[in-house]
Amino acid sequence: VVETTGLADPLPVALTFLGTELRDMTRLDSIITLVDAANYSLDLFNSQAAHSQIFYSDIILLNKTDLVEEKNLDLLEVKIRDVKKDARIMRTSQSQVALPLILSVGLFESEKYFEIKEEAHSHDHDHDHEHHHHDHDHDHEHHHHDHNHDHEHHHHGHDHDHEHHHHSNHLENDGFTSISFQTDKPLSLKKFQDFLDNKLPANIFRAKGILWFEESPLRHIFHLSGKRFTINDDEWKGSPKNQLVLIGQNLDHDQLRSQLEDCVIS
Repeated sequence: VVETTGLADPLPVALTFLGTELRDMTRLDSIITLVDAANYSLDLFNSQAAHSQIFYSDIILLNKTDLVEEKNLDLLEVKIRDVKKDARIMRTSQSQVALPLILSVGLFESEKYFEIKEEAHSHDHDHDHEHHHHDHDHDHEHHHHDHNHDHEHHHHGHDHDHEHHHHSNHLENDGFTSISFQTDKPLSLKKFQDFLDNKLPANIFRAKGILWFEESPLRHIFHLSGKRFTINDDEWKGSPKNQLVLIGQNLDHDQLRSQLEDCVIS
């Protein structure tokens, strides 16, 4: 199982398996997209990244259905089918799904991807012979299933092999960016809570990290999705420090860094 980031375009990842030496070593079984029904804004259907993740998926898991009204789930399914008419949609709660429904299902059609690759290659040569292609992979629960090769694939951001260049600039087009914040000093729990409750902008969709609070000797594992977040406690296995990544759209990096710096105990 290969899990990409929440903002990844699945096409370049699939082509990595189909267009390299991995093709003879692996079998790409299916591409699964996990849609957060509770936090998914219909505005995101204007996003190239969201469009690609739905369009190239073989199975769509519509998750957190227990938190959403039936009429809103129906509307979301209609919007999904506008992008992918024959989408195989499964409604789930807490991502619970019977594995035989998503593993070894044989839904991936490699011929379709080679046609897309040839069209893109032809288009690139018609318009810009000197153009370089870059893949940008930040941090979805988007899964490529591969059953013949138990290997975690790392999809690197810049591929300089001329024969396998792919173009995926949807992140820049959609304004998606990520911010990394680290410090070896503890945070104030009260100030960080205030940041989450009163200062966190609505255009931050995901966040995760390891947190160290002055008020606690424990290691805290932080996850945020939409407006919901969890903090789980654990023991430190090394020196305490804070590591946090925020992912969103059209973010003010300087303001966010300043707000996080204000949470640090000096």
